[in-house]
Amino acid sequence: MFWMRSLLMVFLAGILTTSIAAGSPLSINYRLETEKAGAEERPDSLLLQLRKNYARAVSDKKEVEAARYLHEMGRVMYQTGYYPQALDYYQQAEKRFREQQQDEHLARNLNDQGLLYYYSHQPDQARQYYDKALAIYQQRGDRAGRAETLGKIGHLYEKQQRYDRAFHLQRQALADYQRVDHQAGTAKIYENLGSIYEDLEQYDSAYVNYSKALLINKKNGNEIAQIEILNNLGDVLRKTGRYRQGMAYSWQALALAQQKGVRYQLTSAYNDLAKGYNLLNRNDSAYYYLSLSRRYQTDIYSEEANKQMALLQTLYDLEKKDNEIESLTHEQERARLITGSVVLIVLLVVVVGGLVISRQRLKLKNEQVLRSQNEARNQLMLMELKNKKLEEESLRQQLEVNAKGLTSHTLHLIEKNQFLDGLRSTMESMVKEEKRDQKKQLKQLIEQIQQNITHDDHWNEFRTVFEQVHQSFLTRLQQQCDNLTTNDIRLVALIRMNLDSRDVATLLGVSTDSLRVIRYRLRKKLNLPQGDSLSAYIQSI
Repeated sequence: MFWMRSLLMVFLAGILTTSIAAGSPLSINYRLETEKAGAEERPDSLLLQLRKNYARAVSDKKEVEAARYLHEMGRVMYQTGYYPQALDYYQQAEKRFREQQQDEHLARNLNDQGLLYYYSHQPDQARQYYDKALAIYQQRGDRAGRAETLGKIGHLYEKQQRYDRAFHLQRQALADYQRVDHQAGTAKIYENLGSIYEDLEQYDSAYVNYSKALLINKKNGNEIAQIEILNNLGDVLRKTGRYRQGMAYSWQALALAQQKGVRYQLTSAYNDLAKGYNLLNRNDSAYYYLSLSRRYQTDIYSEEANKQMALLQTLYDLEKKDNEIESLTHEQERARLITGSVVLIVLLVVVVGGLVISRQRLKLKNEQVLRSQNEARNQLMLMELKNKKLEEESLRQQLEVNAKGLTSHTLHLIEKNQFLDGLRSTMESMVKEEKRDQKKQLKQLIEQIQQNITHDDHWNEFRTVFEQVHQSFLTRLQQQCDNLTTNDIRLVALIRMNLDSRDVATLLGVSTDSLRVIRYRLRKKLNLPQGDSLSAYIQSI
């Protein structure tokens, strides 16, 4: 009996190793989903039909419907283990759901992407998608969706052995499901709680939660869900040494699996019976049920392999067809481009030819016009040149006249002022005499003479003629020193004419001593350094 028991243990280890190696979580998930739904359609046929429906929805511009087909194609690829293709379909669906603001579908799609990352052993990525889905459900006030997502996050924590956090989230999910009376969800959370307790080896609590899940599923008639829970109850009892009671649950699971034709659950039930009989030292029975389990396991994986091969062939054919269509499309576009280019070139040749001929004609015509214009322009330039020379000669003559007039006018002023100055001196001496009856009249006459010497009208006339001869001189002067008075400007103008100090004093009606004071003040206003010639500075402006 010892050799048989050893052979049985080796055989059992081989079964478990094969199951782990061949049955990845995603493959197992595919079997569960397929069997629970009772789907008989092969994944390759299903994918083809979904692609046809998607193409029709896109053609009819039904964006939401197209997004849902993309989501379903992602689920098919996910359930058969083709992660990259599944992720691509999910991402396309997510983009369309967001654009169409379909929050409910978007949240479901995000949850499925999280599950995909979970089975890809990327828990951080999975948590990000779960959180996005949870935020949408909370915003919508969807308790059932929120509970489903919390359950998934709690399961994530359970696999990370963060049991306190897993319990907290599963209980939150349970409260949400119970509040909306969601029986199937409530049963699933009890099953999750039982799994956590089983991991913690708190088998009594695990048994209680599994029993609650089983009772709800029996009440709702969900026999597929009952099979897995019955197997879990059998495991708990077997782990606590109650082998026969545990095997009773395994027999119930086996009967339901046979009734429903769920072969994966048949494999589990046979495997659990083998474990029970082994623990009861009934190794012949254990070996028999292990053989049955292995046979079903082999059949399942063989069928799944065939389905995956068919799906892979379908994917290859679809990709080949897409490539051929894309190549044909490119060829058609290239042909259209070549045809269009040829037509365009012909049109360009015709247009360019017409433009060349037209340009030559226009060039000849323009040359004739230009010759006529050049001749007219040359004649006009000759006339303008003659007129300019005449104007310059006229201006030169006018300046000479003005200069002579300015000199004559200045000399006249000097002579008049000298005469008046002498007359004033004579009258001042008469005023000093004792003849009082003439004193008042002579004094008035002196004032009139004084006014006549410095009358502004003469200076205005003088300034006009001065500016004609010395163009822009006064403007440049005021730009260099803008605080000059009228008397200052008169002094500068007289110095500019190279008059000596005596004549300047006579024209201004002041003494030579007063003129020195006035020149000193002008030097300060002009900021002229000591030692520099005032006359030279004024001549340089």
